[in-house]
Amino acid sequence: MTALLFGILTVVLIGPAPEALSRAHWPIRAPRAAMTLWQAIALAAVLSAFSCGLAIAANLLAPGPDGTPTTNPLHEIERLGLPLWALYVAVFALTLLIGGRLMFTTIRVGVRTRARRAAHRQLIDILDRADLRTSDHPLHARDVRMIDVEQPLAYCLPGLRQRVVISEGVVHRLTRDELVAVIAHERAHLRARHDLVLEAFIALHDAFPRFVRSSSALGAVELLVEALADDQAVRATTPTTLGRALVACADAVAPRGAMAVGGPTTLTRVHRLAYDRPARWMAVVAYTAAAAILVVPTLAVAIPWLTELSRLISA
Repeated sequence: MTALLFGILTVVLIGPAPEALSRAHWPIRAPRAAMTLWQAIALAAVLSAFSCGLAIAANLLAPGPDGTPTTNPLHEIERLGLPLWALYVAVFALTLLIGGRLMFTTIRVGVRTRARRAAHRQLIDILDRADLRTSDHPLHARDVRMIDVEQPLAYCLPGLRQRVVISEGVVHRLTRDELVAVIAHERAHLRARHDLVLEAFIALHDAFPRFVRSSSALGAVELLVEALADDQAVRATTPTTLGRALVACADAVAPRGAMAVGGPTTLTRVHRLAYDRPARWMAVVAYTAAAAILVVPTLAVAIPWLTELSRLISA
């Protein structure tokens, strides 16, 4: 029963729950609380998947006639029956596969992304047009690079040596205040390390099979990340100034591994700037749900299972 509950919980947290949350309209009005809820769902899904596998492993090592755990899972065929035993083994193997894919994907995404950023950072440092910036210009900062490119480019490169990259095409489009808003937006990404949040969701998305995972979860999290950066940029300027800057940079692009100020979410984010401040109850409900998703399954399912496992080990 424990394995079944964890299995059902895993499927719900990977598929239906993210799909429903990605279709909701309230998260964009309370992005910080919504991001906490997203992270709670992702963490609970991973923990539930591993708990399902461990619960099945415990069933394959049930107490023998003398009360001690059996040392050979094959001995459980007679007790469970071949069909149920084979199902347990298949689900346990799937859990191990997902765990292996999650670790492999996390390492692969991290290594490839950092190598790509390092090479791009070196190129940007070479192409930097420091001679075009005056000492009182918003671009005159240690972490900002301006490149002589007519195409609109405005993005950041996270990491130990952070960079905010602005092209001349963007500089010619924006006023001084709008340029300040764009730089504040990108620096918000760098301070909050939004790149790590996105990497974790990319790894989780790739680890689980396609037939159970939500295809909309990653896009919803990317929108929330941009909304959080917009909130920080508004503090440095005004909603109107940031809105004009977003519209002007809507077609701005970025290389892989970087985060651009524009993109397909621009229209949604501009409309959001005109919203009233979100009601407090939205954030309260989201934080409460995030805590419940992590705490309630643990109290209701994990503790009894851990108690039983402890009894088996000490028998």
